[in-house]
Amino acid sequence: MAASTSKNVIFAALAGNAAIAATKFAAALFTGSAAMMSESIHSAVDTGNQVLLLIGLKRAARPASETHPFGHGLQLYFYTFVVAVLIFGLGAVISILHGVDRIRAPEPIENPWVNYVVLGLAVLFEGASWWVALRAFNRQREGRPLLRAVRDSKDPTVFTVLFEDTAALTGLVIALIGVVASQVFDLPMIDGVASVAIGVVLAITAGFLAYESQSLLTGEAADPATRAGVAAIAVEEPGVVGLNDLRTMHFGPNEILVALSLDFHDDLTAADVENTVARLEQRIRAAYPQAGRVYVEAQSLANHAAVRAAVMAAGGPGALVSDVPGATTSTRATA
Repeated sequence: MAASTSKNVIFAALAGNAAIAATKFAAALFTGSAAMMSESIHSAVDTGNQVLLLIGLKRAARPASETHPFGHGLQLYFYTFVVAVLIFGLGAVISILHGVDRIRAPEPIENPWVNYVVLGLAVLFEGASWWVALRAFNRQREGRPLLRAVRDSKDPTVFTVLFEDTAALTGLVIALIGVVASQVFDLPMIDGVASVAIGVVLAITAGFLAYESQSLLTGEAADPATRAGVAAIAVEEPGVVGLNDLRTMHFGPNEILVALSLDFHDDLTAADVENTVARLEQRIRAAYPQAGRVYVEAQSLANHAAVRAAVMAAGGPGALVSDVPGATTSTRATA
């Protein structure tokens, strides 16, 4: 359902941006408006970005393989980061440079009414795409504040399209103001200023999206409620003395790796530990279907603390068990 929603949002944005980009380019060439040319570049970049997001979704859906044993879910986060880079590199920088060039050598806008018609149509098309993205995002949001929902979201496709469309609508308003002001005050330079302002809006949007996507790309944990729920299931399991450590990581919007270090009762046999681990895996997956892989390490609390202290003291994984006095090789059961 989530993947289907994301594709619907992207396809809506792709259709709208492709039509808008072609119309804006024609208007920019006909009128010579710098702001309209910046808007044309913006819509063309957005169109390419939606294609990249679709590619990311398709590549992320590939099954695990020998070379990618945890699947390809992180591909989606990579392509989202590429989208942010393109918004900045192609959209923002080119718009700012084009605007600066027009400020230095201003030229009057010819047939400005064409810009008004195109910008009005663009607002309608872009607004429709924005509304589709907003509705999809609000369903994920569940009443949380906007920025909090973005920070908590592990599916970047919807909020990427939403912020792209928001920046596009803002740019359209700036372009319209620039065209009107340059005509009313007979100052063609204002058109160039509007182009620079559009570039600044794109740069801010790109920076925000890059920050959010790099956080996902470098390995974000599951949300606090999921981590707390998994921990509660683990400590409630008969035969478990305590939870030494719990690590989670998203390998995609709906794929979580769960790694547990548990202290088991000393009187349990190896078969008892295996049965406990199997039962624990079933309970975690039943409660959290996104927990695609669950790994459980059997280790005493004292030994776990000693290993952790050695790792922290040495500053790297090379200080593991061999550097811990009296440490024994732990029994590891993997589910």
